[in-house]
Amino acid sequence: MPMILDDPALDGISEYGLREALLALRTERNAVFLAHYYQTPDIQELADFVGDSLALAQAADRTGADTILFCGVHFMAETAKILNPGRTVLLPDLDAGCSLADSAPADKFRAFLDAHPGHTVVSYINCSAAVKAMSDIICTSSNAVRVVNSLPKNRPVIFAPDKHLGAYVQRMTGRRLVLWDGVCEVHVDISADKLKLLLGKHPEAKLVAHPECPEHILAEADHVGSTSSLLDFVQRDPAGTFIVATEAGILHRMREAVPHKVLIPAPAHANNTCACSECPYMKRNTVRKMYTALRDGRPAIELPEDVRRGAERSLRRMLALG
Repeated sequence: MPMILDDPALDGISEYGLREALLALRTERNAVFLAHYYQTPDIQELADFVGDSLALAQAADRTGADTILFCGVHFMAETAKILNPGRTVLLPDLDAGCSLADSAPADKFRAFLDAHPGHTVVSYINCSAAVKAMSDIICTSSNAVRVVNSLPKNRPVIFAPDKHLGAYVQRMTGRRLVLWDGVCEVHVDISADKLKLLLGKHPEAKLVAHPECPEHILAEADHVGSTSSLLDFVQRDPAGTFIVATEAGILHRMREAVPHKVLIPAPAHANNTCACSECPYMKRNTVRKMYTALRDGRPAIELPEDVRRGAERSLRRMLALG
């Protein structure tokens, strides 16, 4: 049976009608909606919980719902399934992937580990379930420094797959890490030249940046942190203008939190038509696809049990750190 992601039968339904039908279906299916900060505003407004990768993993671990509708990208929905093998986990669009996760294919990662025996393997949550299963402990951008600091100092460490986050962790911990050569296409697409011009135009602005950005961007930042950390900083800091160097979806929550402040997305290179940093995979999810996924019970995330168990082991080690 073909997978229906955007049902033409819904064309005559108003946005309000579709929203109400989706909420009714949520009750009927005993479902919970989880959404990342990078989702579109209409999806964030429908979600039961919106957060960054760490908070979403914790929310998925706590849920008692029969069905988890995960509005994010594939590795995030996989994480929910790893922690909830007995529940149905749906991803509105199965093609909502991740350039960073794709940069570490399981077979090549296995070969990399074989070439570096005796290392503790720390993998960023932005990786596949198969890579998680080969790792000793998982981290997020929120807790990467804490995870690495929790490891014995005489133990060599591999950090994968984001080399920019890994380099940031190296600088923060003073530890030498063996880095996998992966990047997030959204964060490396931020234009340093355009950013410099923007900072010159707004000298009063503070730059906040995600640690997936290259070092030359982070070196200019007033604050570096995960999406939740950036959101917290713009609320706490007295500055009135901020340039935000991460995926532009976070601006929705920021503007809700600080409507009186000026928030400017960091500029992307010229090939990005929106002139800001947007993840095309995150934006594949829509409210229509949420409805058809919940109605039809697919696309559902399925994992081989041996992979799921291995990945759960490394995830639980992270969650045990708090």
